[in-house]
Amino acid sequence: MPRVSPAAALAGAEPGRSTADYILDVAGPLFFRRGFAAVGVDLVVRESGVAKMTLYRHFPSKDDLIAAWLARVDEQFWQSFERWAGPAELPARDRLVGVFAGLEKLVSSAKCLGCPFLLAASEFPEPDTRAHDVARRHKARLRRRLRAMAADAGAADPQALGDQLLLLMDGAFMAARLFGPADHPGRHVRAAAARLLGPER
Repeated sequence: MPRVSPAAALAGAEPGRSTADYILDVAGPLFFRRGFAAVGVDLVVRESGVAKMTLYRHFPSKDDLIAAWLARVDEQFWQSFERWAGPAELPARDRLVGVFAGLEKLVSSAKCLGCPFLLAASEFPEPDTRAHDVARRHKARLRRRLRAMAADAGAADPQALGDQLLLLMDGAFMAARLFGPADHPGRHVRAAAARLLGPER
């Protein structure tokens, strides 16, 4: 793995982390807390301690930086999703309930600020923008996965059930953003998913 640059090391990057990874470590939370439009390259440079030329060498534009961060979050999401679902040998209904149990824990955390893909889609509503495209592809993949899992669980209409579960997940993410961790509807997302799935067979 590439070693971190001296500039990034001085700015606090962990040994063994690349400069690009370090820049994303800094830019990501800024995007998430403040929104994409409110965070400029100069702010990322100031907060990271890397030179602007260094940032542009790794990310030629702000769009590239946003797209790279969303791609990283997409990978992290699917790692979490597979962990929540558990082993493939489990009953399909249990795997779906497990996904929403994991989601409930995530959205109840003070660290959760909602869904970065919903944020990207709302800030970049034009379909031909890179951020919107990344967000749409993420949600389309999630929709397909939930529909497939609903079919495995024996749903009478797996496409409709998968769509309902997607809406439930997005609602839980938005509730986390709006209400914070203390008292919000997302705390009940596992029970809501279980009701949608119906009784165990």
